Amino acid sequence: MDTIKAMDALKAILIDLGIPEELIHQDALLREDLQLDSTETVEISLALKRKLGVNVKLEGRQDITLTQLCNRVEAAMSSACEEMQAKSALGV
Repeated sequence: MDTIKAMDALKAILIDLGIPEELIHQDALLREDLQLDSTETVEISLALKRKLGVNVKLEGRQDITLTQLCNRVEAAMSSACEEMQAKSALGV
């Protein structure tokens, strides 16, 4: 999965949450710039699970940018892919 696909998925999720499209860019901070609260970050995590099949944890006090979140999504996708390949190699 590439960064553009991850960013497009995030953009769609954020728009569904009512975030204006003009505020959504790579360097936007989830809490400071987009004014997301803890409930909305949980909604993002759930939407990522539904749309992309990945578990991405967004709890914590540290604010992150959309680029950092994309990196987490890509890492989760890569990890899931490696796990599937390992299971396939073992015949599981």
